[in-house]
Amino acid sequence: MHRILPLFFVLLPLFGFGQKSDRTEVVSGRVLSLTEQKPIPGVTVQVLNSNLGTTTDENGVFRLSLATGTTHKILVSSIGFSSKTLIVDGPSADLAISLQPALIQLNDQVVVTAQRYETRAFDRPEAVTVVTRRDLAQNSLRSTPEALMGQSGVFLQKTNHGGGSPFVRGLTGQQTLLLVDGIRLNNATFRSGPNQYLNTIDPFLLDRVEIVRGGGAVQYGSDAMGGTINVLTASPQFSEGVQFHGTVLGKLTSGGMEQSGRVSLGVSGPKAAVQGGFSYRNFGDLVGGKGIGKQVPTGYDQYSFDLKSLFQLRPNLRLTVALQHLKQEDVPVFHKVQLENFVLNRFNPQTRSLVYARLEGSGNSPWLKSWQITPLVSRTEEGRQSRKRTAERTLLEKDEVQTYGLLASVISQPGKYWTIQTGAEWYFDHVNSQKQEVEPIWSSAGPQPVQRGLYPNNSTMSNLAFYTLHSLELKKLTATAGLRYNTFAITIPDENLGSTTLTPAAWVPNAGLSYALLPSLRLVGNVSRTFRAPNIDDLGTLGIVDFRYEIPNQSLRPERGFSKEVGIKLKTGVVAASLFAYHNQLTDLIDRTKTDEIRQGYPVYLKENISRAFIQGLEADAEWQAGRRWLMAGFVNYTYGQNQSKNEPYRRIPPLNGKLLLRYQPTPKSWARLEWYAAAKQDRLAGGDKDDNRIPAGGTPGWQVVNAAAGHRLGQLHLSTEFQNIFNEAYRMHGSGVSGVGRSVWLMARYAW
Repeated sequence: MHRILPLFFVLLPLFGFGQKSDRTEVVSGRVLSLTEQKPIPGVTVQVLNSNLGTTTDENGVFRLSLATGTTHKILVSSIGFSSKTLIVDGPSADLAISLQPALIQLNDQVVVTAQRYETRAFDRPEAVTVVTRRDLAQNSLRSTPEALMGQSGVFLQKTNHGGGSPFVRGLTGQQTLLLVDGIRLNNATFRSGPNQYLNTIDPFLLDRVEIVRGGGAVQYGSDAMGGTINVLTASPQFSEGVQFHGTVLGKLTSGGMEQSGRVSLGVSGPKAAVQGGFSYRNFGDLVGGKGIGKQVPTGYDQYSFDLKSLFQLRPNLRLTVALQHLKQEDVPVFHKVQLENFVLNRFNPQTRSLVYARLEGSGNSPWLKSWQITPLVSRTEEGRQSRKRTAERTLLEKDEVQTYGLLASVISQPGKYWTIQTGAEWYFDHVNSQKQEVEPIWSSAGPQPVQRGLYPNNSTMSNLAFYTLHSLELKKLTATAGLRYNTFAITIPDENLGSTTLTPAAWVPNAGLSYALLPSLRLVGNVSRTFRAPNIDDLGTLGIVDFRYEIPNQSLRPERGFSKEVGIKLKTGVVAASLFAYHNQLTDLIDRTKTDEIRQGYPVYLKENISRAFIQGLEADAEWQAGRRWLMAGFVNYTYGQNQSKNEPYRRIPPLNGKLLLRYQPTPKSWARLEWYAAAKQDRLAGGDKDDNRIPAGGTPGWQVVNAAAGHRLGQLHLSTEFQNIFNEAYRMHGSGVSGVGRSVWLMARYAW
């Protein structure tokens, strides 16, 4: 009862809906460029503090149906233009809105991840990095993880060419939460170290990526200890009449490193819009910088398809149905073959499927401004194939995770300045795992029996949460506070150790302040409690992982964190900047204890809640528009981590790193970019880092890379080229199993109609 009673207060706003109403008012208009007086297609027209919004069509026209009787704050924004805020308190037709061209993007975005609904990044207390639509359009994307490379507050590790694990404030893997359209990508088998799962999202599907640096446990639950990365995929848009559209894209990289293609088609009308696509990508072996050459084997194949549909069921009711599927085949783990005497070590296959439906609506009651319900089903499959040179049999392993989920939330505005989001989430993971040794084809012996896999078969993990997020927006002050209750039921039916059921639970709060010292300058701060519940990977792993052999421990507790940060944000017409200092105290960390036992040639480790650590650092980024056509930008990240229990550095802490960028855009159709990206030597190594064969003795050397890119639009044809690593620097991201790409040319063409 002591756990259930407080939930009444968390869910109290849900009981104040009041009577629902279908009464709506129409807000419509046209958005033009101020300098050229031409319509701007694809402009985001968003009702702030809600889930409501749309985009302009090819004629710059938009139309919104909103609940009557309330005042709406509407933000009009588009990449390459300064945003504009409108106050609408009744039906408005044929609004004429002009946007001023601008190159500044920092602090000028509408973000959804920080508060789970649309708010202006500049006003928020949180530190947010946004990979915008312009960034994605002007980047010859190889993978979704690599879209984050060179972004403020993020450092990317690559165990293999088919992977890519982002570090946010020194944490990755289980301790950084990944979302797809607000849905958890993290599941019950996420590993503690770097993983490859972010690369199961097709980069050609992205609309933008939002990274909230710092604790996000109240908003999203377990795993959001270092930060939250929300990958938002593109959506079709309604149109006044029936329209057909599509895209054909092709990409080539020198050295045979990539041949990719994508075809997407769509149809839209006033009340329905559908788009779908298919991508095929062939990656050759990665060619490194000076003295490294071709890294064999690193190449692999990948294909994906997707479908997303929007239906306007009623003026205040919208349904989104989406399907995503991606499969990678024969993805080598290069450092295993190179350093650990494997003749074969690869992921085959690596797949991810997601189907979800999202029903969104609005109401007239202040307790029911807007709402969402999202049922979902997802499935991941990870196959591993390995054979050492001294062995005849090939080891085949397979882990499957089937996930079911239901998300529900309500946005309320009981007062002019007070906004509440209240919601509930439920995820259920079912794990199947097995392994089998296979004789060579010339052997007369049959296949060996199927054995226990890396995890106990039929393990399950249920995740139920209730949360409430509050935002008070006054003239100069924005104050936020939230509370989440999360409970889990984890069942491990281990044949060797017997069945175990764990029911960890956690209450976590947060609070933040954003105060306008000047209209263009804000002082911000946040405190938050975070946690990570032990998952099936923690509780049930038995077998070889990276460079060690792990055995289960089924008495683990949740990891916990206490994150604090202060910062400043600046945004003027020509300059935008931010500076953050943070400290994250971590307790009850699940760490590995090395035993005296050796299995299959590997040292045996046991996981226990034995560690206490802290991570602190500084993050700074800035943009300066030097005239109408030039933009200078850059960032620097410093991270320091210490394992207080072992009195040594915390594992895998990224080195000091930063970037400088110069962008030139003479016309809306043309652009060019020059960038310098660098990292210092990382020689503060934990004991586990010294044992990691991916990290050289004495630490990872520092490096600096210079890249250039340019693009031009000829009618409906978009052409771009990138010159990567112009000086052919030999470099490796800290902790990675492959070296970075050497001097190379990337070409991409996209025809859209």
